[in-house]
Amino acid sequence: MTSTETTPSSPAEPPQGPAAVADRRRWFALAIVMTAAFMDLVDVTIVNIAIPSIRRDEGASFSQIQWITAGYALAFAAGLITGGRLGDIHGRKRLFLVGIGGFTIASALCGFAANPEMLVASRILQGGMAALMVPQVLSIVHATFPAHERGKVFGLFGAIVGLGAVSGPLLGALLTEWNLFGLEWRPIFLINLPVGVAALILGRRFISESKAPKALKLDLVGVALVTLGLLMLLYPLTRGRELGWPLWGYVSMGGAFLVFAALVAYERRKAARDGSPLVELSLFKVKSFAAGIAVQTVFGVGLGIFFLVWTLYMQDGLGWSPLRAGLTGVPFSIAVSAAAGMSVQLLVPRFGRKVLQAGALIMAAGVLLYIWESERYGLSIASWQMALPLVVMGAGMGFIVAPLTDAVLSEVPREHSGSASGLINTVQQMGNALGLGLVSVVFFGQIGDRLSPAQVGPAFVNGFQHALGWVAAVMVAIFLLMFALPKRPAQHVEGAEDTALGEQESADPAAGTPVSGSEPALLG
Repeated sequence: MTSTETTPSSPAEPPQGPAAVADRRRWFALAIVMTAAFMDLVDVTIVNIAIPSIRRDEGASFSQIQWITAGYALAFAAGLITGGRLGDIHGRKRLFLVGIGGFTIASALCGFAANPEMLVASRILQGGMAALMVPQVLSIVHATFPAHERGKVFGLFGAIVGLGAVSGPLLGALLTEWNLFGLEWRPIFLINLPVGVAALILGRRFISESKAPKALKLDLVGVALVTLGLLMLLYPLTRGRELGWPLWGYVSMGGAFLVFAALVAYERRKAARDGSPLVELSLFKVKSFAAGIAVQTVFGVGLGIFFLVWTLYMQDGLGWSPLRAGLTGVPFSIAVSAAAGMSVQLLVPRFGRKVLQAGALIMAAGVLLYIWESERYGLSIASWQMALPLVVMGAGMGFIVAPLTDAVLSEVPREHSGSASGLINTVQQMGNALGLGLVSVVFFGQIGDRLSPAQVGPAFVNGFQHALGWVAAVMVAIFLLMFALPKRPAQHVEGAEDTALGEQESADPAAGTPVSGSEPALLG
């Protein structure tokens, strides 16, 4: 990091030597931002496990259920880069506090939502506030901690991510199952209130302000075009089946590609005019980056399909309780964490790209095994019978997610690492939103609208198997796309963790936080 602007009471650079040891404030600041990151991670997984309960209690339609998750992902994706740049311009502490305050208010609105429409709107607001909060987390770390301490900090962050992966589904299951104060599913959102208020109060006291000295201008037109294009594509996908696939839906989806073409043309002109586009198009001249963006997008699509369909299959199809569904997913989360650590520390340094490709094939094998077991055991399948395919899938995912960002960024010019990291983050979230939109086609389209109680189980099992076939095809596509990645990620002079985590350089301070930003997509 280069020099930063700070408030008069906060040093521009953290003190070195004995003074750094004596400065305890930065560890309080770390605990606060890590708590916020954990709250965001858990919020995604905690909602997934409660979706069937929300649908039953609120009488939500299938498209509304999709938008409860897809709306969050879309708002999060559309605002990530802008949120990071706002932090660079106006101060990362300020934007972090605005984001966490807004996230807390949105959580309250979700918890007290009077109908499905209000819940969808509140989730979109929550995603937008997360887009202001999350990009500041690692920026604050970089501005607060000297380089020699960041390895320890990133290790703590990895532990938080792993804890969020395991605890989110279980916490969501327990809160839904306990029905605290007769509030049913609502405590999964209301639990954010005391955490958010505490983080807001303590953050004002302990987090030091920092800014980028040469922050780029905001590209609000680019953000508007991205959001409009995605809405024109996603809304017909989620509503089309219920409305009988009207003509306007096809026109809207076709028009979305024209909007994306306009985005490319506008970004090219803006780059030539003032050098501050939302999307740095020159990055796509780097073969490995272009392929990596495709991998991230397609991977997000596959995960968006799987996690929503999976929880509906277990609870609505098999009739399991939220707690049983949450416990069933624990082997998957553990396998992802274990394989991720193994891939980065042991396998990738020796085998390079082959580890990621093996992960795609292993995950595809786990999906096919899951389809086979679902067909064999039908409605009588047990949790322990799902453990093997889930462990195989989790291991494959772990081999992909941990080293992928560094592989994608390894040939990107150093001065564009922040912008590239932010773009990786954004496209995976967009892929996730697209996958959630496609659920209406690959899952709900197989079920039918009017089912007798006896038909529900078999219909959901059949829809689950059909959707998993699409997920397996996605994994094969990812395997093929990975041939364009470098055989071995380049070794960066200043440390792989800085590049992989999207350190924001003063020459290109776009917001990039792949760890905190991409994990929600990873987890559902």
